[in-house]
Order: sequence, then structure tokens, then C-alpha cells
Amino acid sequence: MTNAVMPPAAPPTRPRLPSVERLLGEPDADGAIRAFGRSAVTDAIRAVLADVREGRAAEADPAGLLARAAVRLRDENRPSLRPVFNLTGTVLHTNLGRALLPPEAAEAVAAVMTRPSNLEFDLGRGERGERDAHAEALICQLTGAEAAIVVNNNAAAVLLVLNALAMGREVVVSRGELVEIGGSFRIPDVMARAGCRLREVGTTNRTHLRDYAEAIGPRTGLVMKVHPSNYAIQGFTAEADEAELGGLCRERGVPFAIDLGSGSLIDLARYGLPPEPTVTATLARADIVTFSGDKLLGAVQAGVVAGRRDLVARIRRNPLKRALRVDKMTYAALEATLRLYLHPERLAERLPTLRLLTREAGAIRAQAERLLPALTSRLGDRARVAVEPCTSQIGSGALPVETMPSACLALQPPGEGGRGSGAWLKRLAGLLRACPVPVIGRIADGALRLDLRTLEDEAEFLAQFDRLPL
Repeated sequence: MTNAVMPPAAPPTRPRLPSVERLLGEPDADGAIRAFGRSAVTDAIRAVLADVREGRAAEADPAGLLARAAVRLRDENRPSLRPVFNLTGTVLHTNLGRALLPPEAAEAVAAVMTRPSNLEFDLGRGERGERDAHAEALICQLTGAEAAIVVNNNAAAVLLVLNALAMGREVVVSRGELVEIGGSFRIPDVMARAGCRLREVGTTNRTHLRDYAEAIGPRTGLVMKVHPSNYAIQGFTAEADEAELGGLCRERGVPFAIDLGSGSLIDLARYGLPPEPTVTATLARADIVTFSGDKLLGAVQAGVVAGRRDLVARIRRNPLKRALRVDKMTYAALEATLRLYLHPERLAERLPTLRLLTREAGAIRAQAERLLPALTSRLGDRARVAVEPCTSQIGSGALPVETMPSACLALQPPGEGGRGSGAWLKRLAGLLRACPVPVIGRIADGALRLDLRTLEDEAEFLAQFDRLPL
């Protein structure tokens, strides 16, 4: 019996693809061309056709190919910087933009974005002016400072103060304040970059006035106290009284600077919040104070240097000031926010940061109970949702160990009992981050928790769950 030789299998037939020109002529392409331009649509169609030829996609009909091209164009043209729902429980979240601007600040920014402005022009004298004038008077009025300047963030403010007042000289700092904050930003490294020599005093947990007194000498350019940022030392601790340290510095003729970090302009205790030193109170003890604009102050990213007129003048003349200066939009937002402080009776209502921090736990829980049925209906049997108590924090280096009672929506896998597996929770968190307006929560205790302290737009929040795949 003769074995028959089988003919080789015929290669799979590839779909016959329409040409780029044909697809560009389809009615379905008109909308994309108007939105993105003919060149961009042409490139997207070519990329989609290449995907089909190389087996990465199966569509061959014009409608399907154009739909894939439209998705590609939308993804490529989506802004990188986008609004999100910050439901992490950290109100001033560094990675999520920190303080929300009040409407007055946003309007002020819009007003100077598209038209010329008097950024460095004195309208009264008709000649060149100083850009810090747009915020300096308000800062001095609200804090009691003699003078003030604005730079692009508080780290820049600290760097500028060190370089202007102590370059080539020693800066006396407590060993317990040599902190590292986000992005590996270390105080000793900043001092080195500023051209200063660090003089550590005391120990990690205890530094006394006598430690400073023994360290101050002919080589001392500055004594500085640094905000502990995102950590706290508890237990057997001691630090020098700031008023006494300020007196010692005045006696020795050495400037005394305090880096406040968060920069509260009001007494938070009046609003039932954990107390934080105010800029005004700190200036009564120090010659120079540095603080942030986008933390407890509730404005835009900026760093403020406020204090003695003669010292601020030296800092203003430093060449680094020009390198660290801010633009017209920052001044507009900062000035508009500072003006809200002139009406303290309405501040908690008009300043978003203070409004969110002062929300009562009962009101947040009532919001969670109100949202529970709607969210449960949208998720169906794909997930369990429960209202649970939680704690929020101020965040971003402000009061790192203090928390506030809040309420959250806790999302867990379907089924009774038990907690969510790590894989399920991570997948859910990823799906929420992929929403049109990403929803950012935190995974803790077997659930994805959405802290509602910062949620103000309930309708848009619920809309993110309308087509959520699980």
C-alpha cells in the first residue's frame, strides 16, 4: 500500500483590508478628522491596519477599524494631568495635588492667563514694579511680618534663606530635625547645596537651649528650627523653647529662622482641629519664617519667606531668587486665596481645605448611608458594599500623627463573610483608577475603602460605577 503524500496546508487567508484612503473617506471618519485632524487620523488608521496584519487585532470591516482608530486617538489625546476623586482619607495628599483652590482663585488665574497683566509693572508710577507686591502686603497684614517674598515651593524658600543668610558659614540645627521628606529631600543635603556647613546640636530625641548656646560662635550664620514633616518623636523628648531660643539668637546677633512647613494662618483649634503653630505666633519668636502655600494655607503651590525687613531684603537680592520665582498665575491664585482670610467668619465655608477638614463625622456617615443604595444597585452581585467608620488625616507633612473620625464605603468581594483577597482588591482598585474620572481609595483590612471626607460631587462619583467591569 502506497502512502499518499498530503499536500501542504494552505496558509490562512488574511482578511482583505481597505486602504487608508478608503477609510479616510468613510462617513464615520468625519468626526475624528474634525476633532483630531487628518494627519493624526491617518496615523491612527495606519497603526490599526498594522495591528490586523500582524495578528494583534481581528477587525477587517471599515466600521470596526475606524472604531479602533478612534479609541487610539482618544487615548493618545487624553491629558496626562487629570482630575481624580481623592478618597484616600488624606485631605492634603501630595501625590494628588494637595490643596483645592477656591473658585475665587481659579477665576483670578483665568483672568490673567489669556491677557497681558501688570506682573512687574507699577500702574501708579507707570514704571517697572516688583512682582512680590501682588502678595506681600496681604501676607504682612495677615501674619504681622515686616516683609515677605514668594518662591515656587517651601523647599525653595528654605534653600534661598540658607544661601542668602549663611552661605559659607555654619547653620545650627537640632539633630532631631534633620528630616527627609518626600522625594528623598534631606535637610543636610539642602544645606550642602546652599553652601552652608551643618552644625548639629543635641541628640535625636532631646535638644536643650544650652546645646544651642554652646554651638553659636563666630562661624555661625544662622540658627534654624525645622518642621518634623511626616514623622514625630514621642516619649522621652525635649526641645528648646522657641521664645528662649529667639532671645538667645538676638543676644548673640545671629538670625533665627523657623521652617513651619504647613504654614497655618489661623488657629485650627478654633475649628475643632488639632492645633498647629500659626505663622503669626511663630514670627513673634523668630526673625524669618518659611512655609508652604498649598498645605494648611489652602492655596497654590508656593513657598513664602516672611519676617524682618532687613533680612528679607538680603534674601530678595540673592541671585537664586530669580531662579526660584513664580509666575503670574501663582500670584493671582495666592492673592485671591489670601483675601478670603480677611473675612474669617466665612472662611470655613469658602476655603476648600478648611471646609473639608472641618466636616463632621456624622455628616460624612449620613452621606455614606445616602450613597450606599445607589452604589449597591450599580455593583449588583459583583461586590459587597458596607458603610464603616474610618479615620482621615490632614497629610502632606501637616500634623502627621493626628487623625479625624470619618466614614467610608468599604468594597469587598461578593459572598458572605471573610475579607477581600489581595488580588481581587488590587484589580478593583485598578478598575477604579481607569474610570473617566479616576477614583482613588486605599486598601486596608481586607477592603477597598473610599473615605468620603473629601467627596463633594456625589452624582459624578456614582457615574464612574455605571459601566464598571468586575
